[in-house]
Amino acid sequence: MKVSVLSSGSTGNSTLIETPQHKILMDAGLSGKKTKELLAQVGVDIKDIDMVFISHDHTDHSGGLGVLMRRYPKISAYANSGTWNYLIESNKIGKLPVEQINTFESGITKTFGDLDVTSFATSHDAAQPQYYVFTSGGKRFACLTDTGYVSSTVKGEIRDADGYLMEFNYDDMMLRNGPYSWALKHRIMSDVGHLSNDQAADTLLDVVSPKTKHIFLAHRSQHNNTQYLAHETAEDLLVAGDANLPADVKIIDTNPMQAGSLTKI
Repeated sequence: MKVSVLSSGSTGNSTLIETPQHKILMDAGLSGKKTKELLAQVGVDIKDIDMVFISHDHTDHSGGLGVLMRRYPKISAYANSGTWNYLIESNKIGKLPVEQINTFESGITKTFGDLDVTSFATSHDAAQPQYYVFTSGGKRFACLTDTGYVSSTVKGEIRDADGYLMEFNYDDMMLRNGPYSWALKHRIMSDVGHLSNDQAADTLLDVVSPKTKHIFLAHRSQHNNTQYLAHETAEDLLVAGDANLPADVKIIDTNPMQAGSLTKI
């Protein structure tokens, strides 16, 4: 299994996951043109994408889905019923081809050839948010962003993965002292908001294991965080701290609108 974080942040989110049988997008928050461009940067033709898994309805995760479905009929798209209902009723991403819509409710595992996908509910102010663990070739890649709270159930789902895509959204002091309104600050810090650097690192402390080799720091706020602060927090708590991680673990920064290298998990 190989992974490239194509884009991660409030401007748009999409991650490529590749197995011998599939080329998958986890979220589709970019324009079709930008998605095609970023995929090309890692040597993938957008026409080869065969599945898209959507975490929730917010535009930075789903805004490009309609274009992809209409332009590339090969794509099978997966989300839960709450997300589909919202996207269809709101018409925010245009008319969706019904034959490409597939319902994937929370708390189940589905098999697609050489790929198993497990869905789990998360805590965010969207219609019905959920994330996924992708398993192929004996490797597990767990994705978790856009959640204000990580329950013991979610920790159980993502525990002992070989790779993580984990939200490091904000630095607490930058957010508190920043220009946002108090209402927006409260929303971000709430149980249906986002994870701070410290919350994300603390969550990882509870779930990583010696098999964990790659941790992608995702969904970093451009206003309330910096790459340095997110990376420093992860390094301090996970590498220099008490985490049960191998010496060669890689802490990988992600960027908005810039594809990361295709990494073998």
